Amino acid sequence: MSGAAVGAHRGLARRGFLAGAAVVTGTALTGAAVAGTARAAGAGVANGAGTGPLAFTHVTVIDGSGAPPAPGMTVVVESGRITALAPSARMRLRPGTRTVDLSGKYLMPGLVEAHTHSDGPEAVVPALYALAGVTTVREMRGQPVHHEWREKIRSGALLGPRWVVGSPIVDGTPSIWAADVGPTIEVGDAAGARRAVRQVRREGADFVKVYSRLSREAYFAIADEARRQGIPHLGHCPDTVRIAEASAAGHRSIEHLHALLLATSRHEKEIRRRLAAVRIDPGDASSLSRYRSWFQQVHPLEWRAVQGYDRDRADVLFRSLAAGGTAVVPTLSVHRTLEMPGDVVSRAEEWKYLPAWQVESWPDQLAALTGGRTAEQVRRIRRIFAHRLRLVGELHGAGVRLAAGTDTGTGYLVPGFALHDELALLVAAGLTAAEVLCAATRDAARVLGLSDVGTVARGQAADLLVLDADPLRDIRNTRRIHGVVVDGRWIPPEERRRLLVGVEEAAAATAPPQEGVAMTGCGCGGHP
Repeated sequence: MSGAAVGAHRGLARRGFLAGAAVVTGTALTGAAVAGTARAAGAGVANGAGTGPLAFTHVTVIDGSGAPPAPGMTVVVESGRITALAPSARMRLRPGTRTVDLSGKYLMPGLVEAHTHSDGPEAVVPALYALAGVTTVREMRGQPVHHEWREKIRSGALLGPRWVVGSPIVDGTPSIWAADVGPTIEVGDAAGARRAVRQVRREGADFVKVYSRLSREAYFAIADEARRQGIPHLGHCPDTVRIAEASAAGHRSIEHLHALLLATSRHEKEIRRRLAAVRIDPGDASSLSRYRSWFQQVHPLEWRAVQGYDRDRADVLFRSLAAGGTAVVPTLSVHRTLEMPGDVVSRAEEWKYLPAWQVESWPDQLAALTGGRTAEQVRRIRRIFAHRLRLVGELHGAGVRLAAGTDTGTGYLVPGFALHDELALLVAAGLTAAEVLCAATRDAARVLGLSDVGTVARGQAADLLVLDADPLRDIRNTRRIHGVVVDGRWIPPEERRRLLVGVEEAAAATAPPQEGVAMTGCGCGGHP
């Protein structure tokens, strides 16, 4: 994501738009309010344990595997797990089993959000994910608060999703990020890279988040040390490393589509030489201006890459990614917001679940990020976005595993709700609704390294989404939520509405930060 004009909105405008701003806990919120939200959702028993088996009957099951929908099914949940799945006409329930008749409804796995920078009050953000049907998230720049939220969710003290938490960003020196954004680990050589991997593993990270400015020496040292330490590495493909090399080194998932533009161009060698000449001023203390400078240098190279797109080169690369098991998380949502700001909506219902001061700052921030483009730049950037859509369709056609992710934490992307818009963009890229649902359930779960979520099957975690309309007919029907099951806890319609009201009230009670907080997240997807 490009940096806003330096000096504009030095206070509130420096937070709440760019992905992964420092987390605000909300001084107006109390621990009692947070605990009350969890208790109201049926928490209080760790690990999703309930009061006995619960059967969802007469429902159409979309199991997340890509199999045809199965009407007239019963799904039994107990102790946070799916314990039985069979046609309702043949299912014999144990005495004392509670039942929920879901005639005319659709039951599918809870959604998996593969790219987030979660930022906001504890009483708002975790619950928003769950209540929007997102039952698993991957945090792409882990901070202590994310580990705290995860432990509270596991203990039953807080309503929220399963959380896969990454390391701080590990970047080259100087990093794109200055010290004003919080923790970034800069490494300049192989020894420093190996120390960084060992450090983040000790600190409890689930993966090493690598970034764009790593040197070749540092990147390959990270890949080797991560393998030795038994921890995945993933994130941006560094400017100095070809995607095929990263895949061969075990890079689990490539985030965003920037590197893919370069790798599929017949001008790649030229572009790589020009990338090597890109410079970041280590004396610049502002991440905003560092990012703006970086993207001003990189954007012409992306346009050059699109002009030289080579379908044969792309096909060879994509098939190698598929064979090597390297996934791609396109994050089309953030690309669209920043590349086509004129298409951004002026109001959405879910904005009420975030603090008003945060939402009200978005238009000016977006203008600061994207304003001043010439008509030719606007035309080029729209063509780049259209090309991204084409690449996503071709990646899928070549068998590359796609995982749905948004870069939530960026302005206009509301936790949980943003993923539903990402699904619609994946359909626009040429995937069928069934294929998109796989990308947001089973396939995303596998990319996260999780084997017990993402499908509706016996023994799987009871993370489920119940819909009022068929998402296979129209992917936008994933927004028509009837209820959710979060770690075995059934949240029916009336309870979900009440909990959302509580989230709205908590957001309204959250005071703005007294001082501007700099962006700290992935910060991807935009152009100056």
